[in-house]
Amino acid sequence: MKNRLSLKAVLCPIFVVILTAMSLGLSAQNPVSYQLRDIDQILSEQKRAEVVNDLLQWRLDHIIPDLMQRENIDMWLVMCRETNEDPVFWTLFPEPNMHARRTTMIVFYDPGDGRDVQRLCFGGGGGYYKNIWSDHSVPQFEFLARWIVEKNPKKIGINMSQTFRSADGLSASLYKKLISNLDPRYQERLVSAENLCIGWLETRSPGELSLYRQVCGIQHGLIAEFYSNGTIVPDVTTVDDVMWWIRDRITELGLEPWFPPYINVVRHPDLEEKYKDNPRVIRRGDLIHCDVGFRYLRLCTDMQWHAYVCHIGEEDAPDGLKEALANAVQFADLYMDEFKEGLSGKKIAANSIRKAEAAGLKAIIYSHPIGYWGHNAGCTIDTRPFDSQPPGADKVMEYPLYPNTVYAIEFGCTTTVPEWNGKDVYISYEEQGVFTKNGCNWVDGNQTEFYIIR
Repeated sequence: MKNRLSLKAVLCPIFVVILTAMSLGLSAQNPVSYQLRDIDQILSEQKRAEVVNDLLQWRLDHIIPDLMQRENIDMWLVMCRETNEDPVFWTLFPEPNMHARRTTMIVFYDPGDGRDVQRLCFGGGGGYYKNIWSDHSVPQFEFLARWIVEKNPKKIGINMSQTFRSADGLSASLYKKLISNLDPRYQERLVSAENLCIGWLETRSPGELSLYRQVCGIQHGLIAEFYSNGTIVPDVTTVDDVMWWIRDRITELGLEPWFPPYINVVRHPDLEEKYKDNPRVIRRGDLIHCDVGFRYLRLCTDMQWHAYVCHIGEEDAPDGLKEALANAVQFADLYMDEFKEGLSGKKIAANSIRKAEAAGLKAIIYSHPIGYWGHNAGCTIDTRPFDSQPPGADKVMEYPLYPNTVYAIEFGCTTTVPEWNGKDVYISYEEQGVFTKNGCNWVDGNQTEFYIIR
């Protein structure tokens, strides 16, 4: 008995490791499995706050002054009310703030002559902003208006935009209050701060660019977990089971989903007919597609990866499906080569599709910036017909590409698969890419092989 117990004591940890590896999809067929270590290094809420606030301090010290000079705006007003926050508000305040306080007003003021940009608030602020609304006998907006006269700015940026939703956070009632208190001379100096808002939202600091690698690594680890036999049992597990598993796992990890996880299957035509009465069960021979994203350290992810479910006795996906993925990877390389500073999203889209056609690839692009928001502000690249997009999408695509920005490199690529009776298979491809002075590169790698589920 003693020997058996000793053997059990030795073997149990080994089995735990083996079973854990199996459940996490650690096999030779699964790419980027080494990145699973990231998913075990998620910080506590307190440590996250420390990291976020350190990053914010650097951004306020360096990015705000550069952007105000770039856009020739010497005063930027950001104001909103509790439970109706400006999208930019969330990115300007340190942890652990969770909402605006009453009416929150913050002001960035560049006094010129090489002096530091001032960061001030008029009530409802705190943290990294000096509150100068000291005399509460003077109403808040009146106090602000007097202060503006004292500083005499040439251009006052406000968050109003007909093109970019993220730069349109000033409510109609607060705008009306501002106007009613401002001297007419300064009413004429109000300008849209849309490019300043976009620049702030899209520009990543050196620290954020470094951290984005781990954020994406966590998501790659999550994908490896659910694209495995530890989560998916062919002919038993449904796409809904997997979607809720992902949602629970994201919650368990203390992450925040910014959209519901999505799973669907692409199926051989013969199997479509066979399983038409219960199409949501994952079957052998299915190609599984996911679309998943979360927010961590205020940075969002958005990825679409694929897995193949083998038939009994099958070891890999059919060559036609592997060619479909290879075509998508080839297009990704062609597409990312077209990222050039100063080009508009519209121009990048046109150049990329022209190269795809020359290479015999059938592709359609629908990429977007990513960062503080999943669908962030910035250079947007889309080749879908404009009548299928939100109003004003064509104008959004005129915004140019700037360095130190991150993107969901998102597109679809269609390939005819002989083994599937000549069916056209659409690979929805999405991964994070970063554009710097050195070009566009993957943040943490990209899918080049299918995950294999047996």
